[in-house]
Amino acid sequence: MAEQAGEAVPPAQRSSWASFLKSIASVSGDLSSMTCPPFILSPVSLTEFPAYWCEHPELFSAIADQGTEEQRMLAVVKWFISTLKGQYTSRNESMGSEKKPLNPVLGELFYGNWPDVNGRGETELLVEQVSHHPPITAYAIENKSKGVKLVGHNAQKTSFSGGSIIVKQIGHATLTIKLPSGDVAEYLITLPRLRIDGLWYGAPYIELSETSWIICKEYVCAIEYKGKGYFSGKTHSFKATLTPAPGFGGTLGSHVIEGTWHTTSKFTSGPKTGLEFHNVTGPKEEVTAIGGQTSGEMGEFETRQLWKQVAKGIREGDFDMASREKSKIENDQRQRRKDELAAGTKWPLKHFDHVDSDPTYERLGKLGKITPVTEDMYVFKENWPPVA
Repeated sequence: MAEQAGEAVPPAQRSSWASFLKSIASVSGDLSSMTCPPFILSPVSLTEFPAYWCEHPELFSAIADQGTEEQRMLAVVKWFISTLKGQYTSRNESMGSEKKPLNPVLGELFYGNWPDVNGRGETELLVEQVSHHPPITAYAIENKSKGVKLVGHNAQKTSFSGGSIIVKQIGHATLTIKLPSGDVAEYLITLPRLRIDGLWYGAPYIELSETSWIICKEYVCAIEYKGKGYFSGKTHSFKATLTPAPGFGGTLGSHVIEGTWHTTSKFTSGPKTGLEFHNVTGPKEEVTAIGGQTSGEMGEFETRQLWKQVAKGIREGDFDMASREKSKIENDQRQRRKDELAAGTKWPLKHFDHVDSDPTYERLGKLGKITPVTEDMYVFKENWPPVA
C-alpha cells in the first residue's frame, strides 16, 4: 500500500482528492449523495451488485441437495461466506481500489442468469431499484429446478468516522428451499456493516465489521467480522458460530468456523474440526446480462442501457462526457418526479410490492435476538421477464 498521503491518486487529481476528504470529514449526515472525484467512480450501477450473491452458482444450487437440516444450514453458510469476496473485494482486484458505484435511478432494472452446468440448473437474477431517496435495491435470485430462491433488499447509510467511511447496510434477505417433503425451509440473512479504509492514501478498500446473522428454525449462526490487528491478525477475518436454536439443544450439532472470507476457512470446533470449510481462491462465474424486453433487447430503464454513455466515458477517461451524460439522466429523473408530484401520481414498481413488516424476519429474528425487531420488506411479484 502507498506510504504517503494521496500517493495512490493520479497526480492531476490529488488536489481534488484532498478537497473531497476535507468535505466528507465536515459532513455529519449521510454521504451517499456526495460527488466523488472522477478517478474513484465506477462504470457500474449499484443495481448490478446483487449479482455478487451468486458468483458461485454451484454452491447456491447445492443447498437443495443436502439431506438434513444441519447439512443444509452448513451449505447455506458456506454459500453466503463464499459470496463475500465478490461483494466486497472484487473491485479492488479489478480496478486497483474500491470505486463508488453509480447511484441508481428509481425504476432501474437489471436481469441476468447463470446457465445450467453439470445439472445444477439455471439460476435467474432480477433486480429493481425500488427507491431513490433513500436508495433501496430489491432483488430476486432463483434456481427453479432446484427450488432455491433468495429475495431481499438493501440500502445504505454512510458516515465518516476515524478516517474511514462507515456504511450501515439496511435490509435483509430470505432464502427459501422447497424440500422433497413439500415443506419450505426458510433462512433469514442479515448484512454486515462495512468500513471503507485506505482513504488517506487514495486507495480505498472495504473491511467488514460487527456481526451478521443467518437464522433458520433449527439453527442460529452468528458471523463476526474482524480486520487486521484483531483476533486473527489478518485482513478480512471472520468467525462463524453455528449453534442449535432455542428448543433444539442436544439434538443438533454445533460448529465454529474461522478464516478469511476472501480466501479460505476451516472448522475450528465441533465434529468437523480441522476440515476445510470454504475456498474461493479459484475463479468466480460472473452473471450473463440479458434483456428484459420480449425481443430480448434491453429497455431504456435497464441499467447497462441507461448508463451506457456514462460508463463509456468513465472507462475511456473522458470524464467530461461521463459528467454530461450523467447530468442528463439526473435531470430527466428530477423532471419525472416533478411531473408525478404535479399529477398526484407515484412511480409504480414493476416487480415488487412494499409492506411495512416482514413476518419471517420477526419470527426468525427472535431466535437470534437481533435488532431491530421488525423490518419492512419488498415482496416479489413472481413476474420474471418474458423469455425471448
